[in-house]
Amino acid sequence: MSFEKLGLIKPLLGAIKELGYQHPTTIQKRAIPLVLAKSDIFATAQTGTGKTAAFALPILQRLRKTEATEDRAVKAVILSPTRELSIQIYEDISNYAKHMKVECAVLVGGKDIVSQQKAMKKGVDIIIATPGRFLEHIENGLKINSVEVLVLDEADRMLDMGFTKDIRKIHPLLPKKHQTLLFSATYSDKVRKLSKLVLRSPAFLETSKKNSTVDTINQIAYMVDTTRKAELLAYIIGSRNFPQVLVFTRTKVSANELFEELKKDGLKCGLLHGDISQAKRLKTLNEFKEMKVRVLVATDIASRGLDIEELPFVINYELPSVPEDYVHRVGRTGRAGRHGEAITLLDIYEKYDVRDIERVIGQKIPQETVEGFEPDPTIRRKDQEDLKLKSEHKKPQKKKARHFSKNTSGVETKKTRTSKKRRTTKRD
Repeated sequence: MSFEKLGLIKPLLGAIKELGYQHPTTIQKRAIPLVLAKSDIFATAQTGTGKTAAFALPILQRLRKTEATEDRAVKAVILSPTRELSIQIYEDISNYAKHMKVECAVLVGGKDIVSQQKAMKKGVDIIIATPGRFLEHIENGLKINSVEVLVLDEADRMLDMGFTKDIRKIHPLLPKKHQTLLFSATYSDKVRKLSKLVLRSPAFLETSKKNSTVDTINQIAYMVDTTRKAELLAYIIGSRNFPQVLVFTRTKVSANELFEELKKDGLKCGLLHGDISQAKRLKTLNEFKEMKVRVLVATDIASRGLDIEELPFVINYELPSVPEDYVHRVGRTGRAGRHGEAITLLDIYEKYDVRDIERVIGQKIPQETVEGFEPDPTIRRKDQEDLKLKSEHKKPQKKKARHFSKNTSGVETKKTRTSKKRRTTKRD
């Protein structure tokens, strides 16, 4: 099937052709006609399947009638969990609407709300926002009585991030007769409960098995001792000459430490986590997209909303705290039918945690070793922790100072990254 057969108008067909879109993906083929028909949708789709276009293209087509209108009113609201994803959606819609006169606005935290309000006074057709900031604008007088379409993108992530109350507050404020499109990468009880609240007789689109990864991603795990993870990571990137790779850590502390280690190895790196300002995060993302940065080290804040064309490799330096987040991480590669590779580095702490992930995705992840980096079979978990403690003691005093705290007796004791990790694992 072609985009023409889906009934899209010429301005949209011209834009997507210029973007290199040739054939609609499964979610696009199924969702676009339903959105045009004004049906509510509950869609579960893997990341990288083109779901932004699945809701954005038909919404733009429905808004064509407002192009000549001087007095604009908000017709569509797209809520997403993060600033990065909201900005990415805005950029995508701007590209799709390049031959149309449609006004969009992004309302996210980290930006001055007063300047956002001033921009809104000019009139907009589509708002892309995070739930908290959108609710803030409503409380400050934003009119939403003309909204025809509400999109909840990455609904599962919004719920995981604690936006449930905000969504419950926003929904009753919208016109009763509006269309709601709910998209989720994973399928959970929370999402099902939300769907019952916001959807009316929805069409259910399940384009993949729940919580599964796309077939175009080759997944593999390498067993390695904890203390040699960074060394193995640098070896894999260098020996295989990876041109661009996204590396996930479990914590901000791990991300900072790994970032410094890779820089010492001569790799041009970027860093992305919640303690970094939005301006710097966006700058780093752009540098990574433009391949000015070869390795992007990130926490799970980057597992959603990153749309990097033809990103070939994702590496899990550490497993995520929530097994379902593995799906979102590896979904950054293998997007829109392209092939990608997801590599996981497993130490002795994680060899059992990976089973939870395999149960979630419904498949085994092959485990191998890299020659020269085989884990020592005689070392137990306790021994691994002792080795990690010794390696931490070898760090310069300046770095150690950041890891000291006082116990009840007033004596300084060291809190190592390893000990923090031990306390957060399910088994402990």
